[in-house]
Amino acid sequence: MNERAPLPETLSRPPRGRVLFFAPHADDDVIGCGGTLAMHVAQGDPVRVVIAFDGRRGDPEERHDPRAYVARRRAEALRAGGLLGLSDYVFWGYPEGHEPSPAELLDAARRVAAAVREFAPETVYAPWVGENHVDHHVLARGVRLGLALARHAGEAWGYEVWTPLVPTRIVDVSEVHARKRAALCEHVSQLEEIEGFLEKALAISAQRAMYLAPEARHGEAFRPLGAPTGEDAELSYGVSHFPPPAAGGGK
Repeated sequence: MNERAPLPETLSRPPRGRVLFFAPHADDDVIGCGGTLAMHVAQGDPVRVVIAFDGRRGDPEERHDPRAYVARRRAEALRAGGLLGLSDYVFWGYPEGHEPSPAELLDAARRVAAAVREFAPETVYAPWVGENHVDHHVLARGVRLGLALARHAGEAWGYEVWTPLVPTRIVDVSEVHARKRAALCEHVSQLEEIEGFLEKALAISAQRAMYLAPEARHGEAFRPLGAPTGEDAELSYGVSHFPPPAAGGGK
């Protein structure tokens, strides 16, 4: 077995086409691949951002009124997105920190599938499934399942926020990094809550530039989102026209 990680594909621009982006929380769109999204917008690609969770746990000590805090985080997302050229935001408002039952996950996946069918994206972005944060991991599972239900034929890429991935694609975002940083500064609620938030959130993009040209300073990393696995795959077989998995783990 070759345990050596392969070199990723490197891009100076993301692929053209309509983009549907799924973020767990307001700010994850900026941290995960705000630079790539800004470049999509600059090249004329329609981009829609779906924020899945309500963001209440960004205030763990509950110092603020919950409804006002959720509204504040949504306003921060819109201001930050505006600096990246983003204006099409959808907020689903799911509660945070929740491991869904199979029925709940399937309901959410059907919502993903409906969003995919409505927007008809060429490219979908979501957190990669290896994210340790429960909301990020759950959203990755829900999007993978929803894409299977919708029979999405385009590209689907996982991005990193909390947990680094082994990349298969890196986009050079050096030219828009200053805008990404400015956008992240709009998330004042998180700057107040997390010590060193700005530096910690942006540090990995500098490391990703190690794969790029010598003059590059910042990159964003991706790997294929993949298909549902395990119990999630069983759910997709149960509600779609896909054949059941073959005995013995067949493909």
